Amino acid sequence: MSSHLTAPFAELVQRIQNEGIVQGNDIIKIDHFLNHRIEPGFMQRMAHEIANRLRPFAPELILTAEASGIAPGLMVALELDLPLVYAKKYHPDVETPALSRVLESPTKGGQYRMVLSQRYLPKGAKVAVVDDFLSNGRTAMALLEMAREAELDIVAASFLVEKCFKQGHTLISNFGVPLVTLAQIEALVDGKAVMRG
Repeated sequence: MSSHLTAPFAELVQRIQNEGIVQGNDIIKIDHFLNHRIEPGFMQRMAHEIANRLRPFAPELILTAEASGIAPGLMVALELDLPLVYAKKYHPDVETPALSRVLESPTKGGQYRMVLSQRYLPKGAKVAVVDDFLSNGRTAMALLEMAREAELDIVAASFLVEKCFKQGHTLISNFGVPLVTLAQIEALVDGKAVMRG
């Protein structure tokens, strides 16, 4: 894998180190700038960097999941002038034929269904997944599996932040898809995020 695809994006790394609220050795809260409160200018700069890394793969479609993937997905799609399709999670009524996966929610408990209408997934199209966080990889793998089931050509999976100490990285590598990330958290120790690079 090219180191360019996972080169740390300094502005994001710095904000995680300076502003991230670490809870135990597992959770870091950065909702105030990433996926609850969103700073459009900052999101645009991150999306510009993701788009530059995805451009050589020549994607024709961006794929993400409701809800926190929509902001980065839309901004990357805008940068690349591509359509965005997002999997619905909360009211998953979509046109048939549809693809779906049932996932466990690690934060809320219980299960939920993620659904994509095949109408918006042209067979053979080159697709790149874009999402905010890669941790356990449940959402990413569901997207990748549905994309493969729809006979899309998956060119890359990209994330703003990756928790390297979780299994998501291994799952995507084993799936055989190039991984693009802007900030890699090696560990959460003593209330601090240990960052790569």
